Amino acid sequence: MENIKKITQIALNELKTAGADHAQCVITKGVSDEINIDNGEISLMRSLFDDKIALKALKDSKKGVIGINKTDKASLEQAAKECVEAALASVEDDAVSIAEFTENRDFVTGISEPDRDRFFDRMMEYIGDIKADYPKIHLEQVVADYTYCESFTANTNGVEYGHNHGSYSVSAMFSAHEGEKTTSFNMCDVSFMGLDKKIIDLGMQRTLFEQCEKELDPISLDEKFVGRAVFAPICFSDLLGSAFGNFINDVTIIDKTSPWYFSLGTKVASGSLTVTAAPLDERIVGGERVTDDGYISENYDIIRDGYLKSFSLSEYAAKKTGMDRSKNSSGCFVVGNGTKKLGDIIKEIDKGILVCRFSGGSPAINGDFSGVAKNSFLIEDGRVASALSETMISGNLADMLKNISDVSEETVCDGSGVIPWVAVDGITVS
Repeated sequence: MENIKKITQIALNELKTAGADHAQCVITKGVSDEINIDNGEISLMRSLFDDKIALKALKDSKKGVIGINKTDKASLEQAAKECVEAALASVEDDAVSIAEFTENRDFVTGISEPDRDRFFDRMMEYIGDIKADYPKIHLEQVVADYTYCESFTANTNGVEYGHNHGSYSVSAMFSAHEGEKTTSFNMCDVSFMGLDKKIIDLGMQRTLFEQCEKELDPISLDEKFVGRAVFAPICFSDLLGSAFGNFINDVTIIDKTSPWYFSLGTKVASGSLTVTAAPLDERIVGGERVTDDGYISENYDIIRDGYLKSFSLSEYAAKKTGMDRSKNSSGCFVVGNGTKKLGDIIKEIDKGILVCRFSGGSPAINGDFSGVAKNSFLIEDGRVASALSETMISGNLADMLKNISDVSEETVCDGSGVIPWVAVDGITVS
C-alpha cells in the first residue's frame, strides 16, 4: 500500500505542475492466479498482473481524464501533461469537481493469501461433480481465478482511501449434448471468499445445469398469450439494471427524459419490491468501499416497499441537477425476499413462462422492451412443463415493476447480488 500511495502523490504533483487547479488519481494493482478449462479439461494455468492509473484534472472548470498502465516518473509526467491538455480542450462546466475531504480510511476485505493447492483440488472436484451429476452437460469454457487487488484513491483536497481485497471466482459457459441434440449455451458466475464448500453448490449452478439438460427436448409455442412470467434471479437482476439505467441514472435525469423524473417519494412498483444497492452487505464479495467519485461507499435503498427512495446519481449529475449524490456506485443489488415458496408461486399459474435468460436490445426510454427468452420453460397447470425453444417476450419495464404479483422466499447469492425469483403479470409471450 505504501508504494502506491507514493506513486499517487507523484501523479498528483505532476498534475499540479502541469497546471491543474484540482486533480484526482486512482491506482489499481491486481494479480490473478488463473485456471482455464476448455471442453472439460484444464488447458491453462497462469498468473496475470494488471496495473492501472486513472488521472483526472480540472482546469478553469474544465475536465480532462486519461488512463495509463505505467508507473515510472517519466510516464506519469507525460500523462499529467496530456490530461491537463485534454481539460483545456474540453467544454467549461461548473458541475465538474473532485470529492471533498471528510475522513481518510484504509479498507481490507476478503482473503489476502490464496490456498492454491486447495483451489486446484476444488476445481478438479468441480469438473468431476458436473460429469457425475449432470452427464449431458458439456463445459465449453471455465475461467477460475483468485485475484488480489490493491487500490488507492487520492486527490488534491486531501482525500486518501485505500482498499485491499482478495477473492475467488468461477465463470462457466456450458451447454447440454445428447446424440445429435444440443442446447444453446448458458452461463453462470460465482464469487466467493472461502473453499469450505463445493464450488458446484455455490449460487444456482445446480439448478442451471439441471435445467440445461431438460432443454434438450424443447417445444415451440403455438399461440401468443399475455400472462404471468416468473423471472429467475439472474434474469431479474439484469432487467432491474436495464430499468434503473433508463429511469434513475445520470443521463435520463439530467435530460429529464426519465419516466420517473418526478417520482421520488412516490410509489413506482409493487409494495412487495424492495431493492437496496448494498456493496457493504456481508454476502457481497468484493463490494466497493470507495465510490467512483472518491467518497466512502454506503448502502442505500433505491426502492423500499414499492416507493422510489433515491436516484443513482454521480456527483456530477447531482451538481448538475441540484439533487443528492448516490451513496455508492456499485449496483450490488439486494432484493428483499417474500414469504411464499417458489413452488407455491408456480402452483398458482395456469399458463405462464419461467424466464431464465433474456436476450434483447436496449429498452426504449419509456421502458418498452422485447427480446428472446432463452433457457426458459412453459408453466402449465401449476407446474414447470416443457422447455421452450427460443420464445419472444415483450413488455414495459415500468409496468413490469408495478405488476409484480409475487416474490419468492428463496434467494440466490452469487457474490455480486442477492436476488429472489419474481413473478410478473402482463408479459406478452409469442
